[in-house]
Amino acid sequence: MTIYLDSNATTRVLKPVADLVYNLMVEEYGNAGSRTHEFGIKAKQVTEKARAQVSAVVDADKSEVIFTSGATESNNIAILGLENFGLQENNKHIITTKIEHKAVLEPISYLEGKGFDVTYLNVNENGLIDLEELKSSLRDDTLLVSIMHVNNETGSIQPLEDICSILVDSEAYFHVDAAQSFAKLTGDLVNKRIDLISASGHKVYAPKGVGALIMRKRGFIKPPLKPIFFGGGQEKGLRPGTLAVPIIAGFGLACEIALTDNEEWQKHAQKLKANLIDKIKPLGATLNGDNSSPYVLNFSISGVNSEAAMVMFKGIAAVSNGSACTSTSYKQSHVLSAMGLDEDRINGAIRMSWSHMTAELPLDLIVSKLTQLKL
Repeated sequence: MTIYLDSNATTRVLKPVADLVYNLMVEEYGNAGSRTHEFGIKAKQVTEKARAQVSAVVDADKSEVIFTSGATESNNIAILGLENFGLQENNKHIITTKIEHKAVLEPISYLEGKGFDVTYLNVNENGLIDLEELKSSLRDDTLLVSIMHVNNETGSIQPLEDICSILVDSEAYFHVDAAQSFAKLTGDLVNKRIDLISASGHKVYAPKGVGALIMRKRGFIKPPLKPIFFGGGQEKGLRPGTLAVPIIAGFGLACEIALTDNEEWQKHAQKLKANLIDKIKPLGATLNGDNSSPYVLNFSISGVNSEAAMVMFKGIAAVSNGSACTSTSYKQSHVLSAMGLDEDRINGAIRMSWSHMTAELPLDLIVSKLTQLKL
């Protein structure tokens, strides 16, 4: 049986979460906007409970959470929602990195086309930014700094605490794409200097199609975001549309479970990772990025092409060679390119990612197939 090793793309839904979602789809299926009967009132209560469960992950107030369809939408609202404020205040400078997910880079590129000035921070071979470059890039007219927490391709973890320290005297809004870390590697996300946090349910054992944008208030003032589409007053007028109560509730429950169990999950994931590294090192494997996340390993082996490896792994392990959102384009990874890796290393990059539900890795079979490709 093929083992699933693409959890950075999406995760299996936890059984209690799936059970809750099912019940809210076929038994208690009210609309949270219907206030005239008990079905709607129950749906509203369920939604508010989930809002509290999600906010607890980063020690925010539940009023600071809006539900979205996932981190891509959250990123778009966080970035494009600041456009009017930036124009009004003549703060049209944005700082981001060259290794962000396309859900950050493309909205920023859109604003760049509208006349905003963008600084793209470099990263080193480990996929980490230079804090001094960030510091020197800050300007009086910097509107937004958008830096991801954990990279989806390499697992490299940006030093959010240090970044927050650099931004302490800046008025710029700080946005963090936390799709790969929310409720799994959350520690640094509790820092109150982070204004905006994007999260996806399907990265943390909840269904696809739900996520959140956490918008921390500064004092009593919320970030000056404007909606990017219209058609209702839901989610404080910022994200219109009927709330997807079942999957919102599932996301909330997944967050609650993660808060209790994430340390144990991390220990198991780190053990899987260490065992994999021990097995592939004798093959001459080179790790791409600092691979700090215990849930993912990105590596290259001289003479092994990633496309060929994925074919060889069929029936054994489902792996990838980059972001699921761009995997059909067959373009070189912009992340690995930004890290300065050579073409052979990029073309050979294999990403294996797992969860706490991955009992063990088929290490001997993986090594056998990689060895065949080297011959």
